[in-house]
Amino acid sequence: MLGNRSRDTTPEKRLRAELYKRGARYRVSYRPVPGLRRTADVAFPGAKVAVFVDGCFWHGCADHCRWPAANEDFWRRKIEGNRARDADTDQALAQAGWTPMRVWEHDDPSIVADRIIDLVRGMRKQTVQGGQPVVGTTQRDP
Repeated sequence: MLGNRSRDTTPEKRLRAELYKRGARYRVSYRPVPGLRRTADVAFPGAKVAVFVDGCFWHGCADHCRWPAANEDFWRRKIEGNRARDADTDQALAQAGWTPMRVWEHDDPSIVADRIIDLVRGMRKQTVQGGQPVVGTTQRDP
C-alpha cells in the first residue's frame, strides 16, 4: 500500500506531458470548490474544467479491475465506495459550475489530451461569447 500514490502517478504525468506539449497550461492537484475535500488531478480554473485520472483498480474499471481473492467483501465495498464518491464529486462540481472529466489510467494520453483541449476551448469560447457555459459530467470513453 505504501507504493500507491495519490498524486503524480505515471498516467497523470503522461497526460500532463501531452497537455503541455500542446501548449495547455493547467493546475495540478487542484481543489476546484473551496470547502470540498476533492482534488482534481489536472484543472483549468478559467474554463472550470476538472480532470480526474482514475486508476483501473481503485475505481473499478470494467475491463481491467481484477477483484482480489483475499478480503473480497472489503475490496468490493472499498471500490464501490470510491465509485459513489466519484459520482458525488461530479455532481458537486457541476453544481458549482465546473465540468468534471474522468479518464481511465489506461486511456491513450494523446487522445485524452486532445479531448481535454477541445473541451477547455469550448468552455472558454462559450464564456467569451457571454453565454453561460454548459455544465455537466463528461462521460468516459467506453
